[in-house]
This record gives sequence, C-alpha cells and structure tokens, in this order.
Amino acid sequence: MEDKLTIRIGFVGLGIVGQGVWKHIQRNRVALSRRLGVRLDLYRAAVLDRSKKRDIRVPKSSLTEDPMEVVHDPKIDILCELMGGTTLARKVTLAALRSGKVVVSANKALICSHGDQIFQVARETGGHFFFEASVAGGIPIIKVIREGLVANRFHLIYGILNGTCNYILTRMEREHLTFKETVEEARRLGYMEADESLDLDGWDTAHKAVILAFLAHGQWVRLADTHVEGIRRITLEDIQWARNLGYKIKLLGIITRDSRTHRISVRVHPTLIPGRKILANVDAVFNGISVSGDVVGTTVHTGRGAGRDATASAVISDIVDAVAAIKRAGGGSHPEAISQPCVDARRELDLAHLSEIKGPYYLRLNVLDKPGVLAEVATEMANHGVSIASVIQPKVKRPKLATLILTTHTSDEQSINGTIDDLKSLKSVRRRPFLLRIADFDD
Repeated sequence: MEDKLTIRIGFVGLGIVGQGVWKHIQRNRVALSRRLGVRLDLYRAAVLDRSKKRDIRVPKSSLTEDPMEVVHDPKIDILCELMGGTTLARKVTLAALRSGKVVVSANKALICSHGDQIFQVARETGGHFFFEASVAGGIPIIKVIREGLVANRFHLIYGILNGTCNYILTRMEREHLTFKETVEEARRLGYMEADESLDLDGWDTAHKAVILAFLAHGQWVRLADTHVEGIRRITLEDIQWARNLGYKIKLLGIITRDSRTHRISVRVHPTLIPGRKILANVDAVFNGISVSGDVVGTTVHTGRGAGRDATASAVISDIVDAVAAIKRAGGGSHPEAISQPCVDARRELDLAHLSEIKGPYYLRLNVLDKPGVLAEVATEMANHGVSIASVIQPKVKRPKLATLILTTHTSDEQSINGTIDDLKSLKSVRRRPFLLRIADFDD
C-alpha cells in the first residue's frame, strides 16, 4: 500500500471559526485524504487558555499558549491564522512565511492593513498566503475574481458583505422591529463582532471592500481614502418609505472604476436598491456580490456570509489549495499572481474625485411645520445644482414638526455634501439631515 504524504496543520487561534475548521476536517478526514492524496494531521494549536472548555476534542498535548511555538515548529506545514486583530497576527503571519510555512488566514483587518507587506514577504520567501475566508464567508469570491474572471477588467463590484447588518435590516423590514431590538437579538445569536462598531459602523464591510478592490485592480486603497458609513441611523420609517418607493435598504461595499479615466473609488454605505435586483432579495445572514467585467458581463454570487460553518468552509478550501501548493513543491500559484489579477493593472490608479461619483439620493429632513420650509430647502438644493425628483410628507405625531422625504435626480457627492452642510444651517431644519444613496448601477 502506497504511503501518503502527511501534511501537518497548526492553528493560531482556536475560537469559533478555528473549532469549526478542526471539527469539519476531523469529521471528513477520510474523504479529504482520498481526494487530496495526503494525510491531514491536526497537529497543534495556540490558544489563550489551555484549560478552556471547547466544542471539540483537542488533546491537551496539542495545545500551547505561545503562538510562536506553533510558528517555529518545523513539523508544521500549514499555519492557520485565525486569532483576529492585527498586531500579533501580523507578527505571526510574517514569521510563519519566513519560516517556510504556507499561511491561511481569515483575518480581513490584517490583510486590509498589512496585505502589501505580507504579499511582499511571501514573494521574497517563495511562500504562499491564502485568504479566501476573509471576504463573504461561504462565497468563494476571491477565487472568482483572481481565477475564474481573471481575463476581465472590472468597472463595478458591489455587494452585501456583512451578514450581521443584513440580518438586522431584514428583521427590521420583515417584523417591524426597531434597530435596538434587532441588535440585541443579533448579540444573543452570536452574530456580532466583539467590537460592535466593526459591524454597525461599516468597518468590517470596508476591510472586505478594500481586499476586493486590490484583487480587482492590483492596488491597495487606504481605509482613510474610503467613504464609510454604517446603519445606526436607519429607522423603521426609512425602511417603509424605501419600500413605498420600490426599494430595499442594504449596507453595500462598492468598488467602481471609470473606463475612461481609470479612477477608482471604494465606498461603504447603506443604499436603496431597486426591489427587482437580485441583491435586494438577499436577506438575513446571507451575502451577495455583483461583479461586472468587460468580458463576462455581470455575474451575481450569493451565499451564507456569517457563522462558523460558512467561514470554516472557506478556510478548508484554502487548506486544500495550500496542500496543492505543497505537493507542487513551491511551484504554481505564486502570490505575485494574485497581486495583479486585472489584465490592465499596470500602473497606479488615481482615486475618483467626489464630483465624479454620481447617482440619485434619498434625503430625510425633520423640519418646522410651517409655510415656506419646502421652498427654503429647494432653494438650498438648487444652489448646489441638486434637482428634486420627488417629495413625500408623511404624517407625524410630533407637534409643530414635519418630516420631508425627498429623492433627487442624478447628482454627485460633492454637490450633495455641500447641500447637506447648508441645510444643517437652516433654522427650519431641526435635526441633522439623513442621506442615503440610491443604487443607479449600470450592471
């Protein structure tokens, strides 16, 4: 009987995702071994507390509280960095690559902040770094962009990249729950990040959008150069008024590239999507991503985006790729190939100016209920060249106050930002105006 090569896997971090990976490899070890032609050995794991009770059985002798013991263990072939954070995770990842290990990571914040350095070290050492699990959970979107659609130039990629926010907005819409009520339920179900601002303020989505922009265009966009908004100010009324207008509200990550100027933009914000669009009907913890290329046209990818098993599935997919890389003895898919996936990513691309980012808008205003207010608002908007498409004045129970819901014709970010600044200064406007973008994508 032919002896199979043994591939030893080490873990740094054995939390929810790590335990999911360990469980599924253990459960499917025979089938995976037959398919890959190797034996997978769940060899060692670094954890914060060896005595902590876990959902899986791990021999105490396989556990250590020192992550660098796993990094420098010469018997380990693949290191799964599943610890989160960026400081220690960066140290672990770089040291593992320099020690000749293949690294698999689900850490979108690490890749977003230090991806350029990580790929550089991987190139210098001839190493491999796989990160499918960092974006969109169970959707293999990274493989889609860097392999399946590699012949394309991408003018538009947008999607629902955070299952937690999508769950919250879905519950608000379907069950007429308040934002506070749905957040509490998301906490109870374990959907929320430990730092809730990562979900609710859009930063988790921003990390993923930056990674997708890199894959599509071969260029890192700094978080400081992205526009990031979360979902905290969305009300039940916004969701209802959006529905009356034929839309649903989704938190989107949006990457655009102008085919003429080649300027790119990366944005994250709640957006009104026409109800006929596929992504408008991607609900609960599911993610959905629309990718528009010049060769293939538009493809849409949906799947579960939150939870242990979806992310574990993506990590195991990367482990399979890592095994293939090891069997090729370092040949084949080199990190350099994934840093330039776009067929024309040959030069640094400029960022789009605010005046070049265009679309229609939804605006909610709380104003004094008196004659002439709408005329004041319309004048300020006209001063910035923003044209009103529709006006709704819902009935409200607050005395002497009214709510105005306005939509605009196509404008741009510079003009609408100037409009908002001037509207805030009007005495008749009683609260900070609330702005939503309306999806007007040519996909």
